[in-house]
Amino acid sequence: MIALCQTPNAPHRPSSKTSLTEDVKPVYETTMAEARDHQRKVRASNVEEAHPNKYEPTTTLASLGQKVQELHGQNLRLQPLLALSHKLQAELTKRLQSDFECMLPSHNYTLPTGKELGTYLALEVGGSTLRVGLVELNGRASAQPMRIRRIVVSNIGQQVRGLRGLAFFDWIAMRIRDMILGDREAGDLVQSKDILPMGIAWSFPLNQTSIRSGDVIGMGKGFDCSTYKGHDLGNLITGACQRLDLNLRLDAIINDSSAAVLSRAYVDPSTRLAVVLGTGLNAAIHCPVDALHESKYGSRQLPFAPETTHVLVNTELSMFGKNVFPITPWDEALNANHSIPDYQPLEYLVAGGYMSEIVRLILVEATATAGLFNFKVPPFLSTPYSLDTRVLGTLEADSSPHLSRGMYLENAWELLEGEEPTPEEYEFIVQVIKAVSRRSQGYFTAAIHALSYLLHDVDDSLLDNGLDHICIGCDGSIINRYPGYMEQCQSLLDEMVRSDGSETKRVVLQNAGESCTVLGAAVAVAMANAAK
Repeated sequence: MIALCQTPNAPHRPSSKTSLTEDVKPVYETTMAEARDHQRKVRASNVEEAHPNKYEPTTTLASLGQKVQELHGQNLRLQPLLALSHKLQAELTKRLQSDFECMLPSHNYTLPTGKELGTYLALEVGGSTLRVGLVELNGRASAQPMRIRRIVVSNIGQQVRGLRGLAFFDWIAMRIRDMILGDREAGDLVQSKDILPMGIAWSFPLNQTSIRSGDVIGMGKGFDCSTYKGHDLGNLITGACQRLDLNLRLDAIINDSSAAVLSRAYVDPSTRLAVVLGTGLNAAIHCPVDALHESKYGSRQLPFAPETTHVLVNTELSMFGKNVFPITPWDEALNANHSIPDYQPLEYLVAGGYMSEIVRLILVEATATAGLFNFKVPPFLSTPYSLDTRVLGTLEADSSPHLSRGMYLENAWELLEGEEPTPEEYEFIVQVIKAVSRRSQGYFTAAIHALSYLLHDVDDSLLDNGLDHICIGCDGSIINRYPGYMEQCQSLLDEMVRSDGSETKRVVLQNAGESCTVLGAAVAVAMANAAK
């Protein structure tokens, strides 16, 4: 802060931005609390003198906080959540039969046996991160069934998202080259006549035409895909690698959530679903092929061979729930100002990229109507999507008196003029964060409940497979790292399963690991090669 950071032996110099009166004691003779209180009173007085009529609160933080809690928490009790789940189940079932943007059958029909072996190059292209890894598969019975020998992680910032045409894929190819150059064995292999097999986990909608090909449908999340929408992803990736003389062969393309299913199923045969909840949201399920309308399979030859009974389905869960989940005025504002409104309604309510934006919108309103931050919008709130979800988690997990660890606000958010929020303001901020995160947990759990019950409805084999539970592999920064998120979801999910009254197996959420989609892409390559 400004004056409060002076050393005890330094002369007191008032801030150049604040006119302190002469009766203020030197900081070293004043308690920190008294100094903060006096500075706040002086600032408030200066604001009132300069703008006697402009800054008139129309509500209080307490009143607005209560409104935020009521609007976000009104459907989070057990029976309302079960009702939301049942409505979503109906939508999921309907869109298994129609809609070619979701419930997309992959070209992966079986789950791994755990006996697939080999070394593979694997990529994960996500909404904010690119991971390129060299993966060893050693078998389910091994002490270390899967091992990432080397991985390079690159941030996909706004500048990269804005790359057009082939430039985005050239950027990916350069990151692949960086990883290979750092691994002697991989480098030697690429320089030799042998070809290194490669798989890619793609985190965006894709109309797959084979295990190695698929047309880009769209991307969202700020990507400018207009110049390559409708183009074959396999050709785009392969062409970029060829331009850098990389001796690679793309053997498998898989969605990120489907990759999470494969990586978890490689070590746990009870796995039938996986969810990815980080910046965005998606899920995949392994279900009978006849659960989907035959038109979903496009030009594939039907009927399938008798041994082909199931298929891995990319649900594109983010696209569901438009007329299922209640929304608030802040959700409406977010959707109205989104580049693709209504495109991913459930994602806008639960995913990390939007949790923080909803909190930001509420805090901006509180600044204007309830005098938060002395009616001045700080820099960290002035730009859409500028609030980091990690900040939300830090503050929500802070159980110290008066949120003393909330000093993180001052350093990370650069509050104006060194002013620290009051305990009341801290309490309001955390109240808002908790309301938004609790709703995310509730709606996300209702969606998981709906997916698991859909699977029970369409797959009779689940009842007699000898397992007493179904595993859901979980990937993503929110489900795996946001404080208490997975634990709260599991508790709520258990309660929903017990209360529903049907004879379904327990559904268990399992952390699939930080790089499970990279591992899953490698498993997909191994399975594709074994099927040749």
